[in-house]
Amino acid sequence: MGPALTPRPVAATVDEMLAGATDRTTMHAADSKSGARFERVTIDGERYVVKYLSRDDDWIMRATGDLAYRPLLVWQTGLVDLAPDCIDHAYAGAARDGTRAAILLHDVGEWLIPEGDAPLPLDVHVGFIEHLAEFHAATLGFTDPVGLCPLANRFSEFSPAVVECEAELGFPEAVPRVMRDGWARFPERAPSGARVVVPLLEDPSPLVSALETLPTSFLQGDWKMGNLGRHADGRTILVDWANPGAGPGVIELTWYLALNQARLPAGHTKGDAIETYRRTLERLGVDTTPWWDRAIGLAFLGALVQFGWEKALGDDGELAWWEVRAVAGADQL
Repeated sequence: MGPALTPRPVAATVDEMLAGATDRTTMHAADSKSGARFERVTIDGERYVVKYLSRDDDWIMRATGDLAYRPLLVWQTGLVDLAPDCIDHAYAGAARDGTRAAILLHDVGEWLIPEGDAPLPLDVHVGFIEHLAEFHAATLGFTDPVGLCPLANRFSEFSPAVVECEAELGFPEAVPRVMRDGWARFPERAPSGARVVVPLLEDPSPLVSALETLPTSFLQGDWKMGNLGRHADGRTILVDWANPGAGPGVIELTWYLALNQARLPAGHTKGDAIETYRRTLERLGVDTTPWWDRAIGLAFLGALVQFGWEKALGDDGELAWWEVRAVAGADQL
């Protein structure tokens, strides 16, 4: 499927990758919630960002079972080149030295979406949705050739089991502690949702098996505002390929909608975004009719399995929106 992949070079050590670097400074990535370490460096007059990959630092790597350094793997294998021209992945290099690894990114910080809860301009939001659909259309039929993030791991990443593991470590990062509080509130705040979601938190296999019957695409894995930006020419910047893998594109769409609710433009609903995504797929020649209703129902359910804890800590209307659709989606199992 798609063009032949061209492997990219990986330096034997981080020092080799950063040879000639100047102005190396520790960087605080405000939108990063994983615990990963970052540096900002200058090489030959150009600015770059280094992300260090370590399961000791990064709870998301632990939660998703990343033993292969997936962000490095998609560079090394050339899989990042499957992204269509409307997407800039910002990769510039990678290094692996035993259990130590890092990726080198062009410093695109000035074009990333600023942190906060301000709604996006409509054209920026619609552009993200259209480019998400273009990515999925361009990679339709993708199967994982190298051992990226399994589909099942996407629905255990935020589970109470992960909370327990992070508690044993003393909650080195804040998000798992918040997850614990959210899941504790979830059954009371969303009793109907809890009846379908809680069993899947313990065993997501019925959801995964149902999703595996749907068309798959290449998923970057984390379309959230902290990872998104826009070039002046309209291209989408998409960084931090922490959980790439194969899966139905709609689960990446609902991920985007669940995490970025506060940033949706005024008057542009989640339903509008879903319609924009589907319309873009159809425009690009993807016939969604045979599978759409089942796919979007399962994606709603999957999103509440992933983010029920977060919605339980928010307002009633947002939680209810997801709960109603997740319960309906459970009929598709």
